[in-house]
Amino acid sequence: MRIVSHPSRRSSIPQSDRRVLVLVGPTACGKTPVSLLLANLLGAEIISADSRQVYKFFDIGTAKPTVGERQRVRHYFIDELTPDEAFNAGEFGIRGREIIDEIFRRGKQPLVVGGSGLYVQSLVDGFFDSPPEDDELRGRLYEQLRKEGGSALLDELRRIDPVSAARMLPTNTRRIIRAIEVYHLTGIPISQHHASQEPQRDFMPVIAGLAWNRKKLYGRINARVDRMIEAGLIEEVHALRRKGYRKQFNALQTVGYQEVFAYLDGRLAKERMIELIKQNSRRYAKRQLTWFRRDPRIKWFFVSSEEDFEDVAHQIAAYFGKF
Repeated sequence: MRIVSHPSRRSSIPQSDRRVLVLVGPTACGKTPVSLLLANLLGAEIISADSRQVYKFFDIGTAKPTVGERQRVRHYFIDELTPDEAFNAGEFGIRGREIIDEIFRRGKQPLVVGGSGLYVQSLVDGFFDSPPEDDELRGRLYEQLRKEGGSALLDELRRIDPVSAARMLPTNTRRIIRAIEVYHLTGIPISQHHASQEPQRDFMPVIAGLAWNRKKLYGRINARVDRMIEAGLIEEVHALRRKGYRKQFNALQTVGYQEVFAYLDGRLAKERMIELIKQNSRRYAKRQLTWFRRDPRIKWFFVSSEEDFEDVAHQIAAYFGKF
């Protein structure tokens, strides 16, 4: 399995002059306001590394930048797909590197912003050219999941790819199924595909992260969920249903949307729905932090309140300027 690249499209600008600032962090940490400040300081255009903001109609639940913010600063990978369209990290990495090249050619600064760790990895470090999904094989695996549960599938993955299995829980069913599927389609464990990949970039990433005290971050997450409900999250999911989009779509397997679907289906009371969105959002933030803290390239900048955003943006810009 080869790494996809497009060498013919690469700029002749030396990599040392092609620095790309990457801003990461957990949900609700302030990436959007800080990125807008950075874009103003650096003359940047923003590439969104968010696996859900790429979809139309997902505005409130994904805390998408507003139309006004997108008019002030050009954004990519926002509102590009409908929820029934498939998109993955590999495609994002390929297209994202092409867009970085285009931004450099126009004399602007690329700024990558997002909390989807796999998307950031794909863009910065490359990603193997993943085989397409096999509907028949995938159907058998989901039937096995229904009958035997996630633990049985994880046991199967341990036999064929113990490296990947060690990184997963029985609840990571989609990832487990994809890893088993890749093995059966290629004869090679997905962990070996990842290990053999070579960076396919012609730019130098400079990665900055926004760090909060965990208690404060969780408080921000809870407050954000309350604002989303007040802003019309339930009505947004109603509208998705009216358009024919159902919870089974991969794009809707998302914190916030799944809980509202359960509420609309009569399986959750409203207060329990809100409680679960907050709980699952906090868990998601914890997983994001676990992912990003494995990367020693990330320089973390501590934030204690929203009043710090402007100062932190200047700190990050100064750090970026050292490379």
